[in-house]
Amino acid sequence: MSYRLTAKIGRIVTVGSGSVLVAVLATATPASAHVTVHPATVTAGSIDVELTFRVPNERDDANTVGVQVFFPTDLPLLTVDVQPVPGWTSKVDTKTLDKPIQTDDGPVSEVVSDVIWTATSGGIAKGQYQDFPVAAGQAPTATGDLVFKSLQSYSNGDVVRWIQVATTQNPSPDAPAPVVTVTAPTAATSPSSTSNATEGLATAALVVALIGLLGVVLLFVQGRRRGHGAADSLDGVQSADAGPENSVR
Repeated sequence: MSYRLTAKIGRIVTVGSGSVLVAVLATATPASAHVTVHPATVTAGSIDVELTFRVPNERDDANTVGVQVFFPTDLPLLTVDVQPVPGWTSKVDTKTLDKPIQTDDGPVSEVVSDVIWTATSGGIAKGQYQDFPVAAGQAPTATGDLVFKSLQSYSNGDVVRWIQVATTQNPSPDAPAPVVTVTAPTAATSPSSTSNATEGLATAALVVALIGLLGVVLLFVQGRRRGHGAADSLDGVQSADAGPENSVR
């Protein structure tokens, strides 16, 4: 093989590898910059749940100036409080459920449908991200996926729709929606196991206290018996000493 042919093949391989690398990077960049929610999993029925929506800016020529997150209504979060974010305003929209959800505090017929955050200053610039926290009073009691479809608005007017849900046919969509998986409680975290453990500790403490009290009573009774025995012995000695004296007299 001549030197020229070898060099030509080398140039072809280099160019081809570079093209593949560029294609891979171009494909990977949007996936690494999508809107996400943290944590990715919560336990069914858990209380005081905090969810944080993380929004990175994926554009070089525009800032992110608006974020809209849609909350699921098939597994709704019954209460949602929005934490203030400096440089942003928030607007909470609600929806009336077709069928109210029964809770310990009564039926709930209205839930949050979406939250809109709007930048009041520069928004999210290139290479930056912003967290948007919300607090939910309680996670759903049923297991499943909470899908939070989201819209990301840019200062140039573009809107990116993060609304795709992964499927077996498409496990890694280009614009995935943020998802939180609600898992079943384990034996260690279930309310019944916690209650049983608490009752067991209380019962054990009561048994220990009763044993201690019984020991004190036994010591007290033994002490009294020893006291009476010593007194009887002393009386016997005194009687024996008095006998000879009376006989002498």
